[in-house]
Amino acid sequence: MTINDVARAAGVSKSLVSLTLNDRPGVRPETRDRILDVARELGWSPNPGARGLTTRRAYALGLVLRRAPRTIEVDPFFAAFIAGVETVLSERGQVLVLTVVPDAEAEERAYTRLAGDQRVDGFLLTDLLATDARIPLIERLGSLAVSLGEPLGGSPFPVITRDYDEGIDELVRHLVGLGHRRIAYVSGDERMLHGLRRRERLESALSAHGLTPTVEATDFSPEQGAEATKRLLDREERPTAIVYGNDPMAIAGMGVAHERGLRLPDQLSITGLDGSQIGSYIYPSLTTLDNDPAGWGIAAATALLRLVDDGVPTDVALPPARLVVRASTAAPSDDEH
Repeated sequence: MTINDVARAAGVSKSLVSLTLNDRPGVRPETRDRILDVARELGWSPNPGARGLTTRRAYALGLVLRRAPRTIEVDPFFAAFIAGVETVLSERGQVLVLTVVPDAEAEERAYTRLAGDQRVDGFLLTDLLATDARIPLIERLGSLAVSLGEPLGGSPFPVITRDYDEGIDELVRHLVGLGHRRIAYVSGDERMLHGLRRRERLESALSAHGLTPTVEATDFSPEQGAEATKRLLDREERPTAIVYGNDPMAIAGMGVAHERGLRLPDQLSITGLDGSQIGSYIYPSLTTLDNDPAGWGIAAATALLRLVDDGVPTDVALPPARLVVRASTAAPSDDEH
C-alpha cells in the first residue's frame, strides 16, 4: 500500500497525503483526519527507512544507468542531463553518485547498496520500462525518487514530463507537406516507455495521412542506427525520409547515406527526435525536436531535493517539444518519387 493508494481513496493529492503522514503543517484538520482514517482502513504503515531520511542526510543524489557504457559515451543527452543536475547540486554543496550497470541484477544490487548504506538521499530514474521494478524496489528500500516520464500505473514519487506528441505531429506534417510518402522510422529500445511511445505516436500521425512507416528496431546506439539505415537503403523501394528515435542514430544514418553517395537532403531527408546541440553543427544540420536535456536535469534534481527537504512530491511538466527545422529535410527530388 502506497501514498498513491491513500491519495486515491481519500480523493486528495499525494502531496497532501505526504504532508499528513509526515505530520507537517499545511493541511486542514478535517482533511488530515480523513486522510489518517483512510490510511488506517487501507492498512498503510510508514516505512522506517523513509522516516530516517528526514533526520539523516547523505547530501547526494543517485543515478543508476542500466545501459552499455558505449551507448552512454556517444549519447549527448546524458552529458547534458548530468550537467543540469550538477547545476542544481553544486549550488547546494551536494553531489551526484553515478553508477553504470550491465543488467537488472546488478541494477537491483546498486540500488540496494546505495540506499542501504545511506549514501544517497534519493534517486533519479531514467529510461522507464513498461514493467519497471525500480519504483516498488525504492519504496521497499525506504528511499525516494523522481522519474523522467510518467510510469505505467502511476508512482508515489514526483514525475517530470514533456509532451512529445505535438512535436511528432509537427514533424510528420512537415515531411508530408514536403511531399514524402515513403517514410521510415528507426526506433529505439521499445522496452523503454519513451521508445515505445515515440513509435506509437509517429505511426498514429502518419496513419492520419494514410501512410504506414517501415520500422527498424534498435537499442538507441549509433552502431545499430547505422545498420538499420543500411537495411532501409538496400530495400528495392528505399524511403525518401528516415526519422530516427534519437539524434546520435540520425547522425550515424547520415554517415551511411553519405558513404552511399546520396545527396542530402535531395535524395534522402533525415530527422532526429531529441534536439542535441551537435546536430546543429553537422552537414547538413539536423532537423529534430527541441528537448533541452539540461532542463530535464535541472527540473529532476530540483523536484527530488524538494521531496527530500520538505516531503512534498511535486510533478513538473516541461514545455512541449517543438519541431526544429534545419537543413537535413527537403522535398524529395523527382527521381525519388
